[in-house]
Amino acid sequence: MDPVTILLLLFALALLLFATEWLPVDVTALLLLGALLALGLLAPKEAFAGFGSDTVLTLASLFVLTRVLLRAGVIEWVGVTLARRARNAAGMVRGMLSAVAGVSAFTSNTATTAVFLPVVTGLARRAGIAPSRVLMPLAYASILGGTITVIGTSTNLVVSGALPAAGLPPLGFFELAWVGVPVAAVGLLYLFFVAPRLLPAQDAAIEESLRAYLADLTVAPGSPLAGQTLRESGLGRDHGLTVVAVRRGDQTIYAPGPAFAVEEGDTLAVEGPTDRILTGKSTLGVFSKSEQKLQVGGVAPVRLVEAVVLPGSILIGRTLREARFRERHGVSVLALHRRARTVERLGNLRVHVGDVLLIQGTPERVAGLGDHLTLLGDLTEEQRDLRKAPLALLLFGGAVLTGGLGLLPLSVAVVIAVALALALHLVTPEEAYRSVEWPVIVLVACMLAFGSAFEDTGAARVLTTAISGVLEPLGPHGLLAALFTVTVALTQPMSNQAAALVMLPLAIGTAGALGYDPRPFVIGVTVAASNSFITPLEPSCMLVYGPGRYRFLDFVRVGSGLTVVTFVVAMLVIPRVWPF
Repeated sequence: MDPVTILLLLFALALLLFATEWLPVDVTALLLLGALLALGLLAPKEAFAGFGSDTVLTLASLFVLTRVLLRAGVIEWVGVTLARRARNAAGMVRGMLSAVAGVSAFTSNTATTAVFLPVVTGLARRAGIAPSRVLMPLAYASILGGTITVIGTSTNLVVSGALPAAGLPPLGFFELAWVGVPVAAVGLLYLFFVAPRLLPAQDAAIEESLRAYLADLTVAPGSPLAGQTLRESGLGRDHGLTVVAVRRGDQTIYAPGPAFAVEEGDTLAVEGPTDRILTGKSTLGVFSKSEQKLQVGGVAPVRLVEAVVLPGSILIGRTLREARFRERHGVSVLALHRRARTVERLGNLRVHVGDVLLIQGTPERVAGLGDHLTLLGDLTEEQRDLRKAPLALLLFGGAVLTGGLGLLPLSVAVVIAVALALALHLVTPEEAYRSVEWPVIVLVACMLAFGSAFEDTGAARVLTTAISGVLEPLGPHGLLAALFTVTVALTQPMSNQAAALVMLPLAIGTAGALGYDPRPFVIGVTVAASNSFITPLEPSCMLVYGPGRYRFLDFVRVGSGLTVVTFVVAMLVIPRVWPF
C-alpha cells in the first residue's frame, strides 16, 4: 500500500476518533504520531519538532499569564466594576457581556467564562433575571471575543503557527480583528435582543453546592465602604455578602438594616460563599484581624484550606480565641461554615462538631493541624490579591504590546513575561505548570507533525485535487462558504484546534489548485473553527450547561441562529478585506 493511501486512512481514522471521542483527543493525537513514526512516514526529528515550536511555547505561556491575571483578581475586578456602574438590569447584562467579549480577546475563553460565571449568576439573581437567560450568552460572548486577536483562542494561535510550514506568513496580532470585531459586534446584538427570547427562564443550580461561610472583616482606613450605608455599599447586590452583625468598639449591632452607615474600624460579620469572601477581602479595603496578627503573606507559600471539626476536638464548645487556636497552630481562621444559620460574629461562636473552618497558613502549619481537624479541600488557587494587579497587567500588557507591534516575536515576549511573573512571585512554579492545558499542547504538537507528513507524502495534493474538482463550479465565494460550513460542522463533535488543523491544509491546497489566494480561506477556516455554538461540547459552553440547567436542544436553538449570523458577517467581510 502506497504512503498516500496509508496516510489518508490514518486521516479518516483520526477524524472518526476525534468526532466520537472514544479516546481523549490528546491520546488520539499521540497514537496518530506513533503510527506515523512506526510506519516510517515521518522522521523522528520532524515528528517531535512540534513540541518545541513557537506555537506550543506561546500557548503554554499564555495559559500561565492568564492564571497570573486570575490570581491578581483583574478579571473579577472588571466584572464587579461594570456591575456597580450599570443603571438597570438590561444595562448590567449588556455591559457584562461586552466586557466578557473584550477580556476574552486576550485571555482563554474557558478561563474568562469560569471567572465571570459566579459574578454573572449572582448579579442576575439580584437583578431579578433568571440566570439561564444570561449564562449561555456569557459563554457565547467569550467565544465571540476570541476571534478578535491571534491570542484570543488557542485555535487562532495553532492556525498562525501552522501557516509558515505551508509557505504563508503567520497571522498578524490584530489581523483577525477586521472580521472578528464585526462578528463579535453583530453576535453581541443577537445575544442582547434575540437570545433572551429563545432561552428558557429557569433558576440556576450554581449556588446549591456552595457553603455559606461566616467571616469577620474589618474596614481599613481609606476603604470605599467607609461612610456608605449598607445599601449604598452594594455588599449584597454586587458582592454577594450578607452583613449579619457589626462590631463598633465594645458595641455589637446584630442584623443591621440597609440604612446602617459603615465607619472605618468597624468589624463586619459577613456571610457568603468562599469566592465572594475572598474577592471582597481583596477589593473592598477590608481585612481579617486573625490573618493580620499572624502576618501570613510575603513571598512564603500560603495555603488556603477547608477543614471540618471532628468529634473529640479540643475546639468543641469553645471559641477560637478561648482555644488559642492561632497561637497553638500558627494558622488563621478566615471564616466558619455551620449548617444552621447564625447572626453571631465569628469571634463569639463556640465551635461545634461538623463546623467547617476556612484556614490560611503555611504548608507546614496546615499539615500539622492534628487529628481533630480533617482537610476537605484546598482552595489556595482561589485567593485573589489586587495589590498584584498592576504588576500582572503590566506584564501581560507589555507582552501583548511588544508582540503585537513586532518589537519582539510573540513567543519571546510571552516567555519573558512568564519568567518575570515567576521571579516576582505572581504565581508559583507548581501553579504555573498546573495552569497549562497539557492535552491542548499535546494535540497541537502532534497535529503539526501530522500536517508535515500530509504535505511530504503528497496526500494533501491528492485530496485537494479531488476536492477542487468538485468545488470549482462554486467559484471563490462558494468555496469559502463550503469550507466555512464544513469547518463549523467538524467543530461540533471534535475540538476546535483539531478541526482547524484538519481543514487548514485542505483550504490552502484547494485554493492553490484553483488559482485563488489562500489567505481569505485560511481566515474563513479560522473564524469558523473558533465559533462553536450549536452544541454544548465547547468547554465554555460545558461550564454553563449544568449551572444553567439547560437541555441540549437549548444550545441547538440559540446557537444555530448565532452561527448563521457569524456566517453571514464573515461572508460579507472576508472577501472585502482579503480579496480572492
